[in-house]
Amino acid sequence: MERKNPGFHKETVRLNRYLAMAGIGSRRKNDDLILSGAVKMNGRVVHKLGVQVHVGKDKISINGELVNLEEKLVYILLNKPKDTITTTSDEKGRTTVMKYVRVKERIFPVGRLDRNTTGVLLFTNDGDLANALIHPKFEIEKMYRVTLDRQVNDEDLKKLRKGVRLEDGPAKASTAEMIEGSKRKKVLLTLLEGRNREVRRMFEVIGHDVRQLDRVSFAGLTPLGLSRGSSRYLTRSEVNKLKKLTGAISRKEIDEISS
Repeated sequence: MERKNPGFHKETVRLNRYLAMAGIGSRRKNDDLILSGAVKMNGRVVHKLGVQVHVGKDKISINGELVNLEEKLVYILLNKPKDTITTTSDEKGRTTVMKYVRVKERIFPVGRLDRNTTGVLLFTNDGDLANALIHPKFEIEKMYRVTLDRQVNDEDLKKLRKGVRLEDGPAKASTAEMIEGSKRKKVLLTLLEGRNREVRRMFEVIGHDVRQLDRVSFAGLTPLGLSRGSSRYLTRSEVNKLKKLTGAISRKEIDEISS
């Protein structure tokens, strides 16, 4: 599939932002990294925050290893197929999601979907936005279509909305509704966090096994028009909305991206 890349490139950026764009970590974590003395610019240790980097000119390294910033920030949506691992590589030789998003930029998945969960999965080389999207404080909506082993009743759905206790703490659905025409075996569930196997574990607590799990929406993005295994670049407007959801965008940046 041919993809058009809108690109979001700046000539100069703050050093912590530069590192985030390279996938090193969030801006806050990168500030700590800079203050530790591990970061050099043009061969000299950077001792203070707020330093501006001229993209394509200045050379940045961490503990002696050069940090290569991709020419453009990339944001991709994949309709993840079943039986794929959400990692950039797998030592056991299993198929990873990277098989379906082969681009020249070094990108990584935002969060995880387990091996047999399908649906919306984002990829980017914007570490700052990626970290914000998976941080629980922003309560990014994730909607799932859940197919179960047997019928659920209204009391089951009430328990999910009220909250159940998992081994790593309480979990609850912001919405849990029966899907009409599914013979009470399919549920549309919305969560505001994304812990490991959270949906499957919530249903296990109320006595149900999940047969199929499909993420139909993440932060308002859906796989509409994409077959399983297909991907596309996000539009400028979509990236704009993601950044506003996490507060990771200034008024000036909104104007630049929207223009």
